[in-house]
Amino acid sequence: MSDVYDGAFRTILNDCRKLIIPVINEIFGENYIGDEKIEFFPNEHFIDQQDEADQRRITDTNFRITGAETKKYHLECESSYPDGRMTIRLFEYDSQIALDEGEITEETLTVTFPNTAVLYLRTRKKSPDKMKYVIVTPGGTVQYDIPIMKVQSYSLDDIFKKRLLMLIPFYIFSHEDSFQECNENEQKLADLKSEYKEILNRLNNLEEQGIIGAFDKRTIIELSSDVIKEIAQKYENVKKGVGDIMGGALIETEARIILNQGISQGISQGISQGISQGKILGIDEAKKKTAGRMLKKGKFTIEEVAEYCELTVEEVEQLPENL
Repeated sequence: MSDVYDGAFRTILNDCRKLIIPVINEIFGENYIGDEKIEFFPNEHFIDQQDEADQRRITDTNFRITGAETKKYHLECESSYPDGRMTIRLFEYDSQIALDEGEITEETLTVTFPNTAVLYLRTRKKSPDKMKYVIVTPGGTVQYDIPIMKVQSYSLDDIFKKRLLMLIPFYIFSHEDSFQECNENEQKLADLKSEYKEILNRLNNLEEQGIIGAFDKRTIIELSSDVIKEIAQKYENVKKGVGDIMGGALIETEARIILNQGISQGISQGISQGISQGKILGIDEAKKKTAGRMLKKGKFTIEEVAEYCELTVEEVEQLPENL
């Protein structure tokens, strides 16, 4: 799998851990409410090769959720089409995870396999909805299913209704088959861009409602931008059209954070000097200081600084260099 997709999956799970709860509920039919404790474990394992050097295996994610009871989970993300090889890899990972925490009591080894599932970014119409382990032992046969979650099966309405927000960075895979058409047809490209504007609007609404935080929103947008650049690298109009929307959202988010911090600091300074919040030393001066900081970062044009700080272009151009 592309390092970009792999990295995006691991990043959103490790940095925005609460976003995994709705996904676990969806895949395994759990009823977690979101305040459960989530503990991640090392994702590097070594498979014993007897006389040969041990082989290192890196799982995508290996964690435990503690609510009314404690359960271990193992999720993998895969961008290749299902071909059977993933099942072998999963069993290797699961066996090692179970063995790492195995317990020995009076020569009895007890191993507990995790609840395992795969998130497939690409699937075909006939791709199965589950894998299966069948383990034949001298003491009997054990078998159970490994659920498959298909990103392309979820619409935007599904994603937001079920709060499957960690799927958003990979939503672009649902449109991969139409990249050529979008790249050549302005209306098709406009429709795709409109979907991503809707994604941003919905994320903004969730942030305003306090359902997600600013950090989670920014992470989702940033990872979406990374995935779009990777998957659409051969389709310049798609990459630039949709990518610019997400990139612009990142710039605006960063600008707003800087602006809010600057205004907050300016107001505090104004209050400490006995000046009301509405006077120049509070808000107006804070905006100018924030504009100066944004210019020094070198990421914003004068026009963008003026827009985000609610100043005129002339005011920004006249800002002293040492502000």
